[in-house]
Amino acid sequence: MTSISLSATATGKADAVVVGVYATETAKGVKGVALAPGAEAVDAAYGGTLAKALDLLGAAGKDGELTRLPGQGDVKSPLIVAVGLGKKPGKGATVSTDTLRKSAAAAARSLAGKAKAVFALPADDAGQAGAIAEGVLLGTYAWEGLKTPRKDAKGALGEVVLATAAAKQAPVKKAVERAATVAGAVNLARDLINTPPSHLYPQTFAERAQAEVKDAGLATLSIEVLDEKALTKGGYGGIMGIGKGSAKAPRLVRLTYRHPKAKKHLALVGKGITFDTGGISLKPANAMDTMKSDMSGAAAVFSATLAVARQEVPVNVTTYLSLAENMPGGGAIKVSDVITMYGGKTVEIMNTDAEGRVVMADALARASEDGPDLLLDVATLTGAQVLALDRFSAVMGNDDDLRTTIVETAKAAGEDMWPMPLPEYLRETIDTQSADISNMGQRMGGMLVAGLFLREFVGEGIKWAHLDIAGASFNEKGAYGDTPKGGTGAAVRTLVKLAEDLGAGK
Repeated sequence: MTSISLSATATGKADAVVVGVYATETAKGVKGVALAPGAEAVDAAYGGTLAKALDLLGAAGKDGELTRLPGQGDVKSPLIVAVGLGKKPGKGATVSTDTLRKSAAAAARSLAGKAKAVFALPADDAGQAGAIAEGVLLGTYAWEGLKTPRKDAKGALGEVVLATAAAKQAPVKKAVERAATVAGAVNLARDLINTPPSHLYPQTFAERAQAEVKDAGLATLSIEVLDEKALTKGGYGGIMGIGKGSAKAPRLVRLTYRHPKAKKHLALVGKGITFDTGGISLKPANAMDTMKSDMSGAAAVFSATLAVARQEVPVNVTTYLSLAENMPGGGAIKVSDVITMYGGKTVEIMNTDAEGRVVMADALARASEDGPDLLLDVATLTGAQVLALDRFSAVMGNDDDLRTTIVETAKAAGEDMWPMPLPEYLRETIDTQSADISNMGQRMGGMLVAGLFLREFVGEGIKWAHLDIAGASFNEKGAYGDTPKGGTGAAVRTLVKLAEDLGAGK
């Protein structure tokens, strides 16, 4: 794993030095580039001609654009990497932390195999330094899978020195430490998502969670796992119903973090379908390609809870992972079956591929009994979400102000989310003669219908929001910004920031 340290100088010996470059344009429309703060030492080594050299090499300063040139002079590195930071900020303005995070990630990813690099990007304060550190650690993530180790494998960038004049300031040090914890949580979620379903199924997911909690060694953090016997005895008809078609039994994991000075209680629920065939309502073959990622919600809430505990955030957190494998085995739930959920509500199953909301409903009902101040659930819930918002996550809930807050918090944390409604006219589409409610409503507005179904299982008077991360959770294309190919760890950063704000009384 890449390590990060702080230094007041950018001229130390390293394999590469990363500097920032802005896109510029004169009043006459002539385009060029300008160096960002932090590049002064490298520019001096070039006799003040670094920007001109980059111009000659065709650098445009676009976000994440990389331009390489050789080191020289007092810079003891053979390679200079100039990364684009977009349009030069106006007078008195600074480059955004989101741009710094993503550009740092792109630069770090390009330096795979290097032992050491110096990042001399704008880092005048804790916010900027933390964003760069987080970007580096997210950008160097790579999933090697279960391949046989190769001698010629590059490996990730080894050591990063973040050059900043504020290197000795306590807030900057703290920001970099936080970045390491949060990025570590995101990367843990990515690992879980990328693990093949032959190796990650309800039992092994629960065991991995137990191992991570044990390794954390925190007296404030505990874990409980309910197996199929305990789930049956406890009346968790949703989780057991969906899990019946698989030879691998379901699990419900409950994480508890308690801080002695906490005044607020946050409850998290994550969808953990470790593989989704659709059950009896079988998916087309090409729709199963990414279904190992259908547990991304559980990975997100678990990893975020670990990060909150490691940072000793003054908030209480109770987290539920609803883990099941949705298979069409001989015992699988059938269309028109009616099951009794945790808490007693009955549900008619009209599509076994709408399984996520069913396992989530049990956990939402159970989490409501804990009496949290805020209840959030995270799930790769609907294909309709992907069609509507692509890689933006959707936010729904029973409180408009809360929904707005989550979207704004996500933006501050570097994630893309969008507010969506829960129209009351759609509620009647999940009515049924055979049970209290059906797991399916009308096809149009399917993302919203799923949210309305979940709302039925939230305790009265509890503020609740539902995050559908179906489009954001898995990237089938090439890496971009701070997002790798494969599992992304979507929602982890937002959940951590929400917990921190709740702990701070916001």
